[in-house]
Amino acid sequence: MTSTELPPTASPELTGERADLAAMLAQHRFFLRNTTRGLTDEQAGLRTTRSELCLGGLIKHVARVERQWVTFIVEGPSAMTFSEADYAEYANQFKMLPGETLAGVLAEYEEVAERTTRVLAELTSLNADHPLPEAPWFEPGARWSARRVFMHIIAETAQHSGHADIVRESLDGAKSMG
Repeated sequence: MTSTELPPTASPELTGERADLAAMLAQHRFFLRNTTRGLTDEQAGLRTTRSELCLGGLIKHVARVERQWVTFIVEGPSAMTFSEADYAEYANQFKMLPGETLAGVLAEYEEVAERTTRVLAELTSLNADHPLPEAPWFEPGARWSARRVFMHIIAETAQHSGHADIVRESLDGAKSMG
């Protein structure tokens, strides 16, 4: 699907709540990807505000977060370890690094999306849960169900889609809507 096509409503193998989750996530992915329509690699890497955010970097970040949370659904808290190296790499996910292309970033995001949809379809239950790993930003002893993780991925994607809208409008005046 190109960034200007309408998002799918849901994967054909999904029904009910799973189809709703997939459709909502597809819609917000579309809004995020759509902010890059017609851009060059250089434009996708430009910072247009005081923040470190660029469009390619936002997509890289959202893809990484989605991949990590879906791995959490499958493997549990071991998928979410945090080290000093992770913190050092964290800042780079918001940037287009030398050699990275917008097409490559979008292709990686598409691969992540396909895996997410497969996991959503294959899960035995959306109620399956795992304890969150120890981290200062997680409530001690909290557990998240697969359902809550999918809702978190949707919220994360929607939030960063809004950031991308601001970055794109600052770049060349283009808007996702309106």
